[in-house]
Amino acid sequence: MSELIYPVGIAPLLPKPSYLNPAPEAVKSVEMIPVVKPDGLVIGQASRSYLHGGSMLLHPVVHLHLVDREGRIYLQKRSMKKDLLPGYWDTAVGGHVSYGEFVNEALYREAEEELGLYDFNPVPVLTYVFEGIRERELVHVFAAVGNFEPKPDGEEVTEGRWWTPQEIKESLGNNVLTPNFEGEFARIEKTLEALL
Repeated sequence: MSELIYPVGIAPLLPKPSYLNPAPEAVKSVEMIPVVKPDGLVIGQASRSYLHGGSMLLHPVVHLHLVDREGRIYLQKRSMKKDLLPGYWDTAVGGHVSYGEFVNEALYREAEEELGLYDFNPVPVLTYVFEGIRERELVHVFAAVGNFEPKPDGEEVTEGRWWTPQEIKESLGNNVLTPNFEGEFARIEKTLEALL
């Protein structure tokens, strides 16, 4: 697993402000996300809307897979308010690393915000680059095994439930699960089983 490596000073805003593209008036009121190289080196920062607008700049995210003692996997249903893939089922926890934050900090923040979880022991699984239609992400994948009682926030996550691996396999390719989750599940299914 790679960690983010921040510069000594503040990373530059991307895209560079210009007459046609002025910097946000109050950067603090806009969610800023690090722009990184595949090794985690932070080379800039950009707004979430810019990164999701087709810029294809690489930015870090965290994913947490929750597995219960019966081998079921908890998935969240994405809110219809999401700008990407609303209403699809996805990893238990997923979110952007904010500028200035480290990967583990983002993981615990997102787990608490989305599912009210804070008492878990994450196991690093893998890091990879995901390229979608409108974005590129450096995905830091973690898993945790236990008897969790997630409480979806109702805002970002409308609902959640435990799925058997067979239910997940039957839903693959049916526009039920996010494409990112489908690809990630194929890569880590055996690892999740090995954690039990």
